[in-house]
Amino acid sequence: MSRDFVGALLQLNAEKQVSREQLIGAVEDGIQSAYRRVAGDEDIHVQIDAESGRIRVYRARRVVDEIEDEMTEITVDEARKHLAEAKVGDMVETEQLDGDVFGRIGAQTAKQIVLQRIREVERDQVFDQFASREGELITGTVNRVEPRAIILDVGKMVEAILATTEQSALEHYRIGQNVKAFVLEVRRSVRGPQIFVSRTHKGFLRRLFELEVPEIHSGTVEIKAIAREAGSRSKVAVSSRQEGLDPVGATVGQRGARVQAVVAELAGEKIDVIPWSDDAGVFVANALSPAQVLSVDIDEEHRIASVTVPERMLSLAIGREGQNARLAARLTGWRIDIRSDVSVAEARAAADAPAVAEPSATEGVAPETPAEDAVAAAKPKRATKAKTAAVADAEGETAAAAARNEAKPKKATAKPKAAATKTAAAAETAAPEPKTAAPKAKAAAAEEASAKPKRTVKKTAEAEAEAPAAEEVAS
Repeated sequence: MSRDFVGALLQLNAEKQVSREQLIGAVEDGIQSAYRRVAGDEDIHVQIDAESGRIRVYRARRVVDEIEDEMTEITVDEARKHLAEAKVGDMVETEQLDGDVFGRIGAQTAKQIVLQRIREVERDQVFDQFASREGELITGTVNRVEPRAIILDVGKMVEAILATTEQSALEHYRIGQNVKAFVLEVRRSVRGPQIFVSRTHKGFLRRLFELEVPEIHSGTVEIKAIAREAGSRSKVAVSSRQEGLDPVGATVGQRGARVQAVVAELAGEKIDVIPWSDDAGVFVANALSPAQVLSVDIDEEHRIASVTVPERMLSLAIGREGQNARLAARLTGWRIDIRSDVSVAEARAAADAPAVAEPSATEGVAPETPAEDAVAAAKPKRATKAKTAAVADAEGETAAAAARNEAKPKKATAKPKAAATKTAAAAETAAPEPKTAAPKAKAAAAEEASAKPKRTVKKTAEAEAEAPAAEEVAS
């Protein structure tokens, strides 16, 4: 029986990967619990020899000064009857028992307790194994896809939970697919350890670079900071601990082979690798890559970096929906204010220019007055010229009428008023002829007549004054 017991322990050790000491402790607790099911047997203890497999059952009590529990404690005087050197705190054996005192029910109970203890030991062992891997990468196989999570089988009958919130929007999974994930947390549960993993955490990107870049794994190149928007874009700041080693070149690899391997694992997520700098201005300028930066002004008190970029680079520096500037701010830890060189120049010009009062409404119209006066001055000249020609024609007609009146003096004398009326009518009829011949002069004369009526009245008065003069000559 002892030989069979030792063989069973070795088999369990090979299958469950549980140490022999833990297995023996589980069996001892099981048998001890089976004995203690009977009232009054609380002081029973079990001891198993790992080499021979022999089971020893005995009663033992703890030595105390004052007894509180009579079933498990004993005084010093009573203890020294069994062991002469007994003292307070020792466990003294009081009676040796037969190992086969419990029957079938006791044996069944011991079996169940042993199996339960073995499962608990196995769970504790698995928990300790994965708890030590928090913050590391594990590889699992997609076991099943649930609405809120994907369950990964990571071996040893252990499952990892990849929640929907920890998945990239660009990725799609299928049953049986091998997936790498970043261990976020390991929890204890009734069914065993629960492992929560992620593929969107920035630590996942760090571990992927450690796998692909030997310099990062060895510590020659250090990842200083990471800013990531999973499924879209990431920025990684690297620095070198070895003089003469280009950290960006080592991280990217020859023809981008190393970084492309990481991009392929992330389903095409874009990655910007930038050099780290202790100078905040230089680091902020590098973080806004691929945009070109002209200058960076640092406000240490408010942690604000004012960045000036060329006008053509403004949209590239900000990025789509502000993504580039947002990632740069997360990477550097500075609040970044981006402006174009044109807007900066305009702001400086406005600040340097002297303060001038705004012109009033009258002053604003004043510059246009000389031009209008020039136009108005040009138009009356043409109108006056047309008027002069009309008056000259009227005078010619008056002279002809006077000559006719001299040839017929009686008729002119008999009706002087009619002749004067006729002469005035002839003057008025003759005046519009130049307007018909020159439409432009007519329009100019009309404007002149509406704009300056006094001058038109004056001209009319002169025409009327000339008509009596002609009448006097006729008489």
